[in-house]
Amino acid sequence: MSKQRRKRHTPEQIVAKLRDAAAMLNAGKDIAVVLQSLEVSESTYERWKNQYGGMKCEEAIRLKKIEEENRRLRQIVADQALDIQMLKHLNEGNW
Repeated sequence: MSKQRRKRHTPEQIVAKLRDAAAMLNAGKDIAVVLQSLEVSESTYERWKNQYGGMKCEEAIRLKKIEEENRRLRQIVADQALDIQMLKHLNEGNW
């Protein structure tokens, strides 16, 4: 069995593949055939369906941008918490 190279799909590609999968399933194709044509595993398909199911491309792009902004803001808060903790430690004179 050959290893396939992992691909990173953009939100637009995921939404398009989910739309194609829905069309194929409605046409009566088997799920195994659909997954093979999409070149994804069943777990990937289910994860995509749960995360992006029913979304339009613009909504998926917006979701990714919001997730990235949320990650960035969490990092800023964590850095500030460390700074505050360090300043409190220095202020106590325990160095």
